[in-house]
Amino acid sequence: MTTILPLASLAALGYALCYLAVCAASPWGRCRRCRGARSHRTTIGTRRDCIRCDGTGIRVRVGRRLLDYIRAEYRDGHP
Repeated sequence: MTTILPLASLAALGYALCYLAVCAASPWGRCRRCRGARSHRTTIGTRRDCIRCDGTGIRVRVGRRLLDYIRAEYRDGHP
C-alpha cells in the first residue's frame, strides 16, 4: 500500500518529462477549438475562420509556452 503513492508520483513525473520533451522537439499542435480544420461552425450554422489559430489550424503547445516562459525568466534574472 505504501508503494502505490511513490509509483504514481514517479509515473506522473515521467509523463510530464515526456510531454516537455515532445514540446521541445515539436512546439506546434493542432488547435483545440477547430481541431485543425481551420474553421468552425458558428451558432447559426455558418463556417468562420478560427479566431484562436487565425485560420492556420495549428497553435503553440501549452508546454512549449511554459518552457519559453521559464527560459525568459532565467535569462532575465541572470545577467
